[in-house]
Amino acid sequence: MITKLPRWVEIGGFWLSCIAGATNAIGLLGFRFQAVSHVTGTSTLLGVSLGRFNVVDTARLLGIILSFVLGAVIAGALLGNASLKLGRRYGVALVMESFLLIGAMFALLSTDSVLGHCLAATACGLQNGMVSTYSGAVVRTTHVTGLLTDLGTMLGTWFRGHSFNVRQAVLYLLLITGFVVGGSIGALLFDRFHVLAMLFPASGALILAFIYGCLATLKTQN
Repeated sequence: MITKLPRWVEIGGFWLSCIAGATNAIGLLGFRFQAVSHVTGTSTLLGVSLGRFNVVDTARLLGIILSFVLGAVIAGALLGNASLKLGRRYGVALVMESFLLIGAMFALLSTDSVLGHCLAATACGLQNGMVSTYSGAVVRTTHVTGLLTDLGTMLGTWFRGHSFNVRQAVLYLLLITGFVVGGSIGALLFDRFHVLAMLFPASGALILAFIYGCLATLKTQN
């Protein structure tokens, strides 16, 4: 439950959402206007390509969706279903995410947009799987549809006289804000540096991994 998570989750969640928002913005601008941080739209495009019997697009889109799933598989293999706790291998997952984003950048530099898209989707699937693992599948940092839905239902039940979980609402708002802010930064950087803008979310993941490692070390020493 949200109320049982440590207080630093809000800060980490904001920056993870910022990373995902930047990655998705760069992906939309660099991967033929297709999302990389979630697969809802990609799944719709897959249905369209199947309906039109477009074999090439079907294979490409299916590869992107499976790449996102692969990222979540990696997260599950690294972390299992354990609850959030300092000392678990979240730092390893973040480093892997950073390397995947750097790989996506180099793939784009070599004009291999399909491989780049798949690597970026794997990175986002890894991040989403990591966050879902430690939050009991309540928190999402790579898309905002569920967050906005949850906020809406929370308000609706509040109007009916039920209690309102302020901390949960604040966390959701921080995640949504982080995603939007990250998208703005990603777009600004892409306009100036093109695909090299992917260094921003990649370095962001590495910095978070370093900070997490320091926190885990301090916790062990205490």
